[in-house]
Amino acid sequence: MELSLLDKLSGTLANAATVTLGTGLGLLLRGRLPERMARIMVQGVGLTTLFIGFSMASALGKAKGGALDGVVLGLIALVLGGLLGEWWRIEEALEGIGEKIKRAVRGGGSFTEGFVAASLLFCVGPMTLLGSIQNGLTGDPSILLLKATLDGLSAIALTSSFGIGVGFSVLVILGYQGGIALLAGTLSQVLPDPAQDPRVLLVNGVGGLMVLGVGINLLGPTKVRVGSFLPALLLAPLVWALANWLS
Repeated sequence: MELSLLDKLSGTLANAATVTLGTGLGLLLRGRLPERMARIMVQGVGLTTLFIGFSMASALGKAKGGALDGVVLGLIALVLGGLLGEWWRIEEALEGIGEKIKRAVRGGGSFTEGFVAASLLFCVGPMTLLGSIQNGLTGDPSILLLKATLDGLSAIALTSSFGIGVGFSVLVILGYQGGIALLAGTLSQVLPDPAQDPRVLLVNGVGGLMVLGVGINLLGPTKVRVGSFLPALLLAPLVWALANWLS
């Protein structure tokens, strides 16, 4: 039985709905909570994000390409991807998108910071990739429903600190996550076993390192230019293929 468009996008739509709801609740709390309470909520999301990032990054230990361990392959992909990202000025492009939306809706404060942080947090990770593939192939939204719950709770905390910019990450969720779900048939031919494929493990591991960067940014000790590392997600499977070819 062929899946309908709604079946393939059910998890993505639920994810967009929880982020929208979380943003609304966060806006209700914004300005009504003492700054220290809003800060502790964001720190809680930051610490949880670090845990998720560490868990994801551990996938590098399960991957291997030729004679190179997954950690080395991940490092190569991350460094090369970061250099490309800086060359292409991806971080500035993301901030530019946030600024354009900010002007269009007359947003203020930390609109752009919230948009970029939420977009990266909600769209980088194995649950996005595997959940979207599962939803697009079988119509089962279970992974994305779990992700939707986590994202909705995170949206409350982020919005209470950064404002409505967090809610506009829904546009990225619909475009990126929904696009993967719709292309799942094609992806399944390239990745017959997404959960065990070394290329996916590398992408998940590199994504985990990027999620760690998001967590660090939320906690505030320094500023990691996470957006610049986005090309590493595309380079990871290419680095794996090159390592196998050279071995």
